[in-house]
Amino acid sequence: MGKKEKPEGEHSAFKAGAVSLAFLIIGYQSALFVHRAAALRIIANEDRPDTVYIPVPALRGADSTVTSGEGMPAARRSGRHAPQARAVTRTYRRKVENFRFNPNTASADELQRLGFSEKQAASIIAYREKGGRFRRKSDFAKSYVVADSVFRRLEPYIDIPKTDINRADSAAFDALPGIGPWFAARMVAYREQLGGYRCPEQLMNIWRFDEEKFNALKDLIICGPSPAKPFWEWEDDALGSHPDIRSASVARSIGLYRRHHPREEWTAQGLFDAGVVSGEQALKLGRCEKSN
Repeated sequence: MGKKEKPEGEHSAFKAGAVSLAFLIIGYQSALFVHRAAALRIIANEDRPDTVYIPVPALRGADSTVTSGEGMPAARRSGRHAPQARAVTRTYRRKVENFRFNPNTASADELQRLGFSEKQAASIIAYREKGGRFRRKSDFAKSYVVADSVFRRLEPYIDIPKTDINRADSAAFDALPGIGPWFAARMVAYREQLGGYRCPEQLMNIWRFDEEKFNALKDLIICGPSPAKPFWEWEDDALGSHPDIRSASVARSIGLYRRHHPREEWTAQGLFDAGVVSGEQALKLGRCEKSN
């Protein structure tokens, strides 16, 4: 006896139900995709700088160095986001890491691990490739892809090495603010004449390297170890070639001063008071005259 076939109507109902189920599954997956895409868009928007400047009366203690467009003192405030946006952000926030990094050398992968999007990481790297440099943490904060909230989280981990004036070449000096090739070459030459810098302030002994120029970069440099000796320890016949003396007669006078005065009186001011050196020489010699 043959197998009993199902009615044609039952076959049609089954097919229709299967098709409806397939469309339901596809629709659900599409809805999930659209929702996640929208959520990621909200996060991307929130990652943008969200600082706003709100004009406030001066009596409220606003930072007088920050002003609104109308010249009124303004206070920095973080822009507010809708509760729905904050909820989505908390739900879909990608996992980020905190670790020490140099924004001048961090790779795209490292920047994304720190919480930047692929597009933001690419923007930071493009800025560097065009010659941009983050000299200070505050420079990184000013980047338009670094939101205030992101900078506050990363600030303790930013590690921008300082320039060692006893190891830097002319290119490294040239990269410092306000230097340029002319001063960079003289910074290297003066170091060679001294045998090494003994303190950062010696840079101001270079012609036309004034205090204003020094103050603009003093937080970016360090003075590493060097074999340089204070001028008091130079031999008599070598003192005449010291870049801050450059006089055989002055060198002989310093030698006489050392032989006729106790060690505790060996100071640049003492040389000036004795008429051995000029006021300018005393200023230069006195900046780093003591042993390290």
